[in-house]
Amino acid sequence: MRRQTPATDLLVHADARALGAYVTAGSADLAYLDPPFKVEKSFGARVVTGARARGPVAYHDTWASLDAYLAWLEERIVVVRELLSQQGTMWLHLDSRAVHEAKGVCDRVFGARRFRGEVIWVPGNGSKSKSGPGMGHQTLLLYARGADPIWNGKDEALRAPFAATSQSMHFTRTDDEGRRYRDRIVGKKTYRYYADEGRAIGSVWTDCPSMAANTPLLAETTGYPTQKPLKLLDRIVRATSHEGSLVIDPFAGSGTTLVAAAAAKRRFAASDIGELSISTVRARLEAAGVPCRFVSGDALSG
Repeated sequence: MRRQTPATDLLVHADARALGAYVTAGSADLAYLDPPFKVEKSFGARVVTGARARGPVAYHDTWASLDAYLAWLEERIVVVRELLSQQGTMWLHLDSRAVHEAKGVCDRVFGARRFRGEVIWVPGNGSKSKSGPGMGHQTLLLYARGADPIWNGKDEALRAPFAATSQSMHFTRTDDEGRRYRDRIVGKKTYRYYADEGRAIGSVWTDCPSMAANTPLLAETTGYPTQKPLKLLDRIVRATSHEGSLVIDPFAGSGTTLVAAAAAKRRFAASDIGELSISTVRARLEAAGVPCRFVSGDALSG
């Protein structure tokens, strides 16, 4: 784990809108947003091994209307866009309750041409529904500030091994360095693939189970509700930032983005309005040996 002296990373106890007062405009290469999903309930935290429902409330996810929710979200996305560098990317993490409407908001703020695609994350914790297909996935929308955002497609976090059958059938040639490869000709262009690089994992991620972050049997779990697994955030951080890049998270939650950024030698700045979030993040960073400058900002409630 990276250690810094003095601490240059930042955690602000404030509403997401206030993060712009502490971060220089145009300085962040990555923004990860995991806001409330418009679930229409309050989320409790697990204390030791107790049930979340009986634990302290981490945050309320209730809204007067969908329009009210989208207006709230847009205010914060506007702030995030201004903090991104020209090579920066925003990942907005939602589910089917509001992701369609939220994409319209992002198109308006960033411009539809800055949409870079979406990732479907399958938490793997099952689904149930009496009226149709159970909701078994969540969606991450990617938007870029500029025309040429960072994308580290060759990073091992974005690769998976080729199947054994594919390796034996197709990767039959070896280059001067002893690396096995295959060439594919599409049109008049030749594309070379190396066996040791693996294949691109694509846009459907099924290998980052949420259980890693949500069972008291594993050390990764903090007890904070809706905690995302470290593997998921590690992949996002490595995909769209470089070593030394600034990563921002306006909804810090349990602090997974910050831990992932620190481990990957990125800087971070984060905020959360919730007291339980802040105490959880500070304890988690301290346990990981990551120094962090803490600021008790203007925790706006709107």
